[in-house]
Amino acid sequence: MSFVLNNYQQISLFDSLGFLSERKQRILDKSWAKPFSDYIFKNIDEMMFAPLYSDKRNSRPNAPINVIVGALILKELNGLTDDEIIEECEFDFRYQYALHTTSFENQPLSDRTFSRFRERNAAYELATGKDLIHDCIVSLSENIRKYMDINPSFKRMDSMMIESNIRKMGRLELLYTCLANLVHEISKDGHKDLIDGLEEYKNPDNRNRVVYHDRTTPQDKKLQKIIDDAVALLPKCREDYECTDDYQLLERTINEQTKDGNNGTRLPKTKEDGMPSDILQNPSDPDATYRFKASKSHKGYSANVVEAVNEKGSVVIDYQYDVNTRSDASFVREYIENTEYAEEPVTLIADGAYAGEENTKLASNKNITLMTTGLKGRKPREIFGQFDVDETGKVITSCPAGNKPKSSSYIRQTDAVRVSFYRSQCEGCPYQSQCNPELKERTATFHVPLKSRRRILESTEIMDDELRTLIGKIRNGVETVPSVIRNKYLVDKMPVRGKLKIKQFFGFKVAALNVSKLIRYTQGKLKCRTFKMA
Repeated sequence: MSFVLNNYQQISLFDSLGFLSERKQRILDKSWAKPFSDYIFKNIDEMMFAPLYSDKRNSRPNAPINVIVGALILKELNGLTDDEIIEECEFDFRYQYALHTTSFENQPLSDRTFSRFRERNAAYELATGKDLIHDCIVSLSENIRKYMDINPSFKRMDSMMIESNIRKMGRLELLYTCLANLVHEISKDGHKDLIDGLEEYKNPDNRNRVVYHDRTTPQDKKLQKIIDDAVALLPKCREDYECTDDYQLLERTINEQTKDGNNGTRLPKTKEDGMPSDILQNPSDPDATYRFKASKSHKGYSANVVEAVNEKGSVVIDYQYDVNTRSDASFVREYIENTEYAEEPVTLIADGAYAGEENTKLASNKNITLMTTGLKGRKPREIFGQFDVDETGKVITSCPAGNKPKSSSYIRQTDAVRVSFYRSQCEGCPYQSQCNPELKERTATFHVPLKSRRRILESTEIMDDELRTLIGKIRNGVETVPSVIRNKYLVDKMPVRGKLKIKQFFGFKVAALNVSKLIRYTQGKLKCRTFKMA
């Protein structure tokens, strides 16, 4: 399929747009279609997607890229499916007006247009590592930001968990499903000799019987039988099926869920053996990872959004997407590294999870001030900033009174340092009431939270309580982005699985959020309440 630009956007003599009544034209101008047509569709860069298609001119041309991208954004904006957006484009004049297809006798979209476009983008990113959809949406977001006159010098950042659309599986069901999938594939190819004795795994009703209904056989025996069957099958079919997904998933599950036993056998791992968070959760989505956060278990991915904000409103100018084991600190580090040097000073506000001396220095080199604050903007105890640390940043060398500690130990789980002084050093010290150490018979102990210490040092110029509260309120405003994407755009119920596929849907949902902000801005409804209250 060859790449061709969409040059058929000029209104024809018999375009239906020219036959609208005054009333209908007035209604159209007030709808979402006009700002989308004027500020979104015209700014979609088709050349960005040229690498997805052949440069030969003797093959069938592609469907118009700007129509595809625009339709996918409208699909998320209005909560439609692929089939529904095609129907709307055929019968709803607003969609045709927004996509500049009012002159088309037949709309240039089919029931496979969107899925083929997404497949091409996923294959291209897999081969090159370049996400064209992300680049396109970031470019559109920048145009929206400029039109809304939002200064990019004030940004805020937040992350969110995104659930994969998969069912929770126990170890028994996971192993059984992976083995049954491979047996079914081998049986479909007619290689019955390879699955001799494993015919029961071909029966779709057998899984529920083994996993749920069979109460007579102990759980450990059922699990060991499945492991033994899988271990016996893998070497027999390696030559013919080693490159298939089902073979690789079964082999991966055996390696992750079992350990070496006696006489070459494999035994189930125990809690003492440990289970990494990137083990297979469900064969339907091999990319999904596990994370326990805020007393909840998550299976899926995480996203990070960057929002430019001022008194005129806000717009998401960038986003990142990865497995949910990715830390917030690594998200902000990657964002800063990929950001060009700012000619004018930029302030980036985030919560404490993004803090780190390395990130702060990296941001400073790009003329960016990284401010990390608590959710409510509370001011930490200033005494934390007066404790000196060594070059590693994890050993206390002296207290505010200049005393050297008896001992200092770093606690990785809480990112704090437990420091111990002689009791005589703390008794009568002018800082004793601020430190409030735990006095023992011979020693006095004290915990220094390193995150709080960094916040004190990083915000020495923002010691005014009123300004600190304002900074906290500005940061809190970005919490609405994950909430809206989750509740309005249903980010946890995507109809696809896999990191690359879900990331594409997430990108279009971010674009839809920005378009909704643009529409409210054109209607004079978008303001930032935080700046207004200030």
